[in-house]
Amino acid sequence: MKPKVLAIIQARMGSSRLPGKVLMDLNGEPTILRIIDRLKKALTVDEIIVATSLDESDNQLFELLQSQEIECFRGHLEDVLSRFIGVLANSDAEVVIRITADCPLVMPRLVDQMVKEFLVSDLDYLSNTITPTFPDGLDVEIFTKEALMRLHGLNLSSQEREHVTLGISNRPDQFRLSNFVAKTDLSALRWTVDYEEDFDFISQVYSHFEKRESDFEYEEVLHLLEKAFLKPSTISASRRNEALLKPIEGHN
Repeated sequence: MKPKVLAIIQARMGSSRLPGKVLMDLNGEPTILRIIDRLKKALTVDEIIVATSLDESDNQLFELLQSQEIECFRGHLEDVLSRFIGVLANSDAEVVIRITADCPLVMPRLVDQMVKEFLVSDLDYLSNTITPTFPDGLDVEIFTKEALMRLHGLNLSSQEREHVTLGISNRPDQFRLSNFVAKTDLSALRWTVDYEEDFDFISQVYSHFEKRESDFEYEEVLHLLEKAFLKPSTISASRRNEALLKPIEGHN
């Protein structure tokens, strides 16, 4: 029997670089709803929950999700790991997918490919970000509930608690890790949303796939770029994971 697979979307309104981006309009729908609709197309995903904070800045996001009858958990603003633990405390899921709300181009088929590989492995954690080969913004992390619970019990730095799975990748001696690799290294492409220029690119993509916003795929976006039908973000791809450039505290 297949283990239950839960996708947790980490979302908040208070982005320092592009505040409110999760509710910005993408072809007539808030970004967060576009992400959820795309994840629903992943055949391996059994349940989707949005994890946001109790901070009043996230009230508008929470109210939108409630109005759409989308399950939402609210927890600590900065200790995002504790939000995930809060979700899992009341879940019978055995496998968890972590998606962040700055990834509106989450690809359902990629999610399915990675989940299928994870389910036949003996891994604690599978990611396509340990050594990136996919465009920035197609980030998918998959791990067991047991591994995250074990991580939660360790002495973690504040940065590790903020970035949820950082404590796992920092401890390859304690967790079984693997990196999911693309056939071609396209890690220099930037498909995430941190700045207005990024959002302009994502908006172009969605405009090209009007009426198909939930199911266009990776290769189709690449084709548009190859044909110069899209104008890429002007932000350098080298700024991937800027939030992780802060000094990391010691851990054990």
